[in-house]
Amino acid sequence: MRYGFGIDVGGTTVKLAFFNEEGNLLNKWEIPTVTKNGGEAILPDIAAAIQTHMEKVEVSRDQIIGVGIGVPGPVDEHGIVNRCVNLGWGVFNIQDALSELTGFPVKAGNDANMAALGEYWKGGGQGCDNMVFATLGTGVGGGIVLNGKIIHGVHGAGGEIGHMVLNKNETERCRCGKYGCVEQYCSATGIVRIGERTLQRTTTPSILREIFPLTCKDIFDASASGDALADEILEQVYDYLGEFLANICCAVDPAAIVLGGGVSKASMPLLDGAKRYFTKYIFHAASDVRFALASLGNDAGTYGAFKLALTEFG
Repeated sequence: MRYGFGIDVGGTTVKLAFFNEEGNLLNKWEIPTVTKNGGEAILPDIAAAIQTHMEKVEVSRDQIIGVGIGVPGPVDEHGIVNRCVNLGWGVFNIQDALSELTGFPVKAGNDANMAALGEYWKGGGQGCDNMVFATLGTGVGGGIVLNGKIIHGVHGAGGEIGHMVLNKNETERCRCGKYGCVEQYCSATGIVRIGERTLQRTTTPSILREIFPLTCKDIFDASASGDALADEILEQVYDYLGEFLANICCAVDPAAIVLGGGVSKASMPLLDGAKRYFTKYIFHAASDVRFALASLGNDAGTYGAFKLALTEFG
């Protein structure tokens, strides 16, 4: 049996996982992400954590397939990181740097792409070689898997689906600097933004008028309790979400759409609402798409990172 590591680097913690070649997660743990001094300690800390784990398990170094790592920034197919602002990193080859520290072959990718690959392999997208994964959290990210391979793109920006423009008439700027991005309407913060705008332009009675600060969960909860204004807010969200997903599917024609992130905890109301408007906007030949919720939770990134290494070195 052979083994390997999947690493998911976040702004606060680094998630590490040890897998066997069949994709069984054997151990997982976390270490702090030390971002001071331009994040210079992050890779040495990861290498030290891997070495410590190797000393605990009865596995020889020649049984290790390699290390996969996902990071919060663009990564091209050669492992060149093109700035990770949250970590303080500039432009460098992370594969070469971590391989030198660990002595193992390393394959790297964007963290959202790694989560997509994980869901494709062992999560909500199992059985579908062509899949779109959308994470609806504080922002909107995701990844696209075609013929079993993640789409990185020339500049490492493949799968940055949250910054497709949905509304060219938007007057407020997205955090990326553009106007009218998907993230401004379909993320948790975007849903609250739509909610606050709706509350300001209407006088409809609603329990939401008594809640401050308003959260995305408050809106879904109010809708579930029969609040008409909350329903109106979510219909706007579902319209944007359905159009967004339909536009992607017209380009890549996937077998499945998998929704993850904090907003996906709304479960079936979110899926049903998205599918309803997806049907309105999708090109008919690409309409037979399976909708599913992500199932790996916070482990998706480590699964995907190991899968990337397994595909490359296995």
